[in-house]
Amino acid sequence: MTIKTLQVDVAIIGAGTAGMSAYRAALNHTSSVLVIEDGPYGTTCARVGCMPSKLLIAAAEAAHGARHGAAFGVHAGPVRIDGAAVMQRVRSERDRFVGFVVDAVESWPAEHRLRGRARFINANTLAVDEHTQVSARRIVIATGSSPRVSPQWRAALGDRLIVNDDVFDWAELPRSVAVLGAGVIALELAQALHRLGVRVEVFGRSDRVGPLTDPELQTLSREILGAELRMHFHARDLQLEREGEQVIVRHAGGEARFDYVLAAQGRIPNLAGLGLAQAGLCLGEEGLPSFDRHTGQIGDSSIFIAGDATAEVELLHEAADEGRIAGDNAGRFPEVRRRPRRAGLAVVFSDPQMMIAGQSHAQLVAAGADFETGRVSFADQGRSRVMLKNQGALHLYADRESGRLLGAEMIGPAAEHLAHLLSWSVQRGDTVQQMLDSAFYHPVIEEGLRTALRVLQHTLRMGPPPVEHCLDCGPGA
Repeated sequence: MTIKTLQVDVAIIGAGTAGMSAYRAALNHTSSVLVIEDGPYGTTCARVGCMPSKLLIAAAEAAHGARHGAAFGVHAGPVRIDGAAVMQRVRSERDRFVGFVVDAVESWPAEHRLRGRARFINANTLAVDEHTQVSARRIVIATGSSPRVSPQWRAALGDRLIVNDDVFDWAELPRSVAVLGAGVIALELAQALHRLGVRVEVFGRSDRVGPLTDPELQTLSREILGAELRMHFHARDLQLEREGEQVIVRHAGGEARFDYVLAAQGRIPNLAGLGLAQAGLCLGEEGLPSFDRHTGQIGDSSIFIAGDATAEVELLHEAADEGRIAGDNAGRFPEVRRRPRRAGLAVVFSDPQMMIAGQSHAQLVAAGADFETGRVSFADQGRSRVMLKNQGALHLYADRESGRLLGAEMIGPAAEHLAHLLSWSVQRGDTVQQMLDSAFYHPVIEEGLRTALRVLQHTLRMGPPPVEHCLDCGPGA
C-alpha cells in the first residue's frame, strides 16, 4: 500500500467541540490546517450527551407533571407512557442536532479533513491508520473522552451492559435498569427513566450524590433525591451475572434482576493508542500530560491539548474555550499567549436541579480561602411554593475581607438560571452589596437569592440582620 504524505502547519486530532473550536481559531493564523477524525462527525454533546439527554428529561418532566396535577386541583386521569414514541422523538431530534454539526464540518474544505486514527511517530509526525503520514509543525490533541467501563463486566454482561451513548438508540423503553454511579450522568438518566415508568435502582460507590461539595448540600441532595429514587450507597462489592436477557445484581442489601445495567461511573480521556510517549511528552501516573490551562500547551512543546482529553472539566463550554485557546496558540506558535478562563459554571438537570457557580466549597477550603457562607432554604420561598417546587437550598460564598462573591452551590428550582447570574457576578468581581443594589422582581425565585445575599451580608458584618419585606409571601419571599 502506498502511504500518502502531508505537510501542514497545524494538525488537530479530533473533530468534536474542542477540535472544531481549535480549527476555527487556528485558521486565523494559517490556512494550512488539518483535522483528523476516526469516528463519526457530530460532537459528544449533540450525539450522546447534552441534547439527547435533555430530550429524555423533557419527556420525563411531562410525565411527572401529568401525574402530579392533582395538587393543583388538575386531574388528567391515568398517565400512559408510550415508550416507542418517547424514544422516537429523542432519536429524531438528536439526529437533527447532529446534522447541524455534520453539515458544519463537511462544509470545511476537503483538504482540511482526514478520516482515520492518528498516533504519534514523533513530536511533529502522525501516522493516520496505515494510509497517511502527516508532518505538522504544531499539533492539537482534542480526542474527547469515553464512558468508564469495567472490561470484566463488559465480558460478563455483553449487550446487557450499556453506557449513556446506548440509551439514545433504544427503540423502546426497557422495564428495568440498574444504574452504576451517582454522578451527573447517572442522576439525570436515572431520574428521567424512573419518571418514564422504568424501574430504576442506583448503586453508588460512596454516599455522594451529584457534584455538590458543600457537606450540608450533599446531605440535602441525598435526602431529596433518595426520597424519589431507590439508591444504594457504598455499593463497592457488586456482583453482576447475566442470566438470559437479564442481569442479576447482588449487593449487600440483597439482589435484584434488571433488563440492563447502565455504567455511569465517570469518563476517561481518549488518549490510549495515541503514542504520547513517542512524542517525548512527560506523562503522569495515569498517562495524562501536564499542560497549562491558560495556554493549552503541554510543557514547552509544540503540542497542545483541549476539551475532555484534558480530564479536567468535561463541559461543552469549557471544551469550546479550551479549543479556542489551544487552536489560537497552535496557530501563532512559537508565540504563546496566556488567556483568562471564565468563572466556573456547572449545572445538573435533575429535579430539583443542582449547580456550582464560581469556586465550589471544596475548592475554597482546599485553597485556604477566608470566606463566609450565606444560606437560604427554598422550602418556604414564595414563588417556589406557588409552583410546588419548594425543595432545596442555596449557599453563597464571599471573601470575608472584601465581601466579593467567590462562588455558590445549590440544589433547588431554576438552578440553571441562578447559576448563570452568579457565575457572571463572580467573573465581574461583584460584592454582596453590589448584587443587593440590583433589582429583584416579585414574585420570582431570584428573591431567594436576595435572601441569601442578605444573610451573607450580615454574616460578613457588613449589613443588618436580614428582614424580608413581603409580608404575604413568607421567608425568602
